[in-house]
Formats: sequence, structure tokens, C-alpha cells
Amino acid sequence: MMTRDEAIEVCLRFEDAYEDYPFKDPNWTIMRHRSNNKMFAAIYEHLGKIWINLKAEPMTGDFWKNVFPAVVPAYHMNKEHWISVILDGTMSDDEIIPLIEDSFLLTMQKKNKTMQENR
Repeated sequence: MMTRDEAIEVCLRFEDAYEDYPFKDPNWTIMRHRSNNKMFAAIYEHLGKIWINLKAEPMTGDFWKNVFPAVVPAYHMNKEHWISVILDGTMSDDEIIPLIEDSFLLTMQKKNKTMQENR
């Protein structure tokens, strides 16, 4: 995955996902959940590469930042809970897609407590 279109395509594979362009800057594509409107990915060009901001548990994000040079503290986001993945060709789709999936799961609508207790 190297292009914005390829990153958007991967994000749209998740049920409930849609793409949004809420800023006046068309460089920013925001991927959201239909059910709660929360963002799970921000896709943009920065320093000549496509980047994706993704939500990550703090320890998981720290792990990926230590494993892959293309995973860095999130650009323009809370650096404790978000990471940026630079699509520079150093990570395979098999390495990037699980990070996108984790972000999707972390931001999806939680079932309310009553529904969980009735199970």
C-alpha cells in the first residue's frame, strides 16, 4: 500500500466505514464509522509521502514505533493514543492492515452497559 487510494480502499473494507473530507484542506481524508461518526484513520500527504494516523493502545503504539521506523508519534494528534504510519514501502500490507484494524476496533461504538448485562 503506497497511495492514498489504496489506503482508503483498505479502510472501506470494514463494515460501517466511510470516507469524509471535513476540512478546507483536501489533503486530509478522514475515515469514520457510520454508527458513531468517530474517526479511525486520517490519510494525508506529508513530506512527499502518504501518512495514516491510527489510534493505538499506548503500549502497542510504543511497541510498533520501536519495531518499524515508518511508525512514528502521530502528526497533529495525541501522541499517547495515536500513531502515524508512513507509507514509504518499508512495511508490507500484512503489517499495516492489522494496525488499521486495531484502530477501527478501538474507535467503534461500544455496546451500552444494559445491553452487555442482558447477555
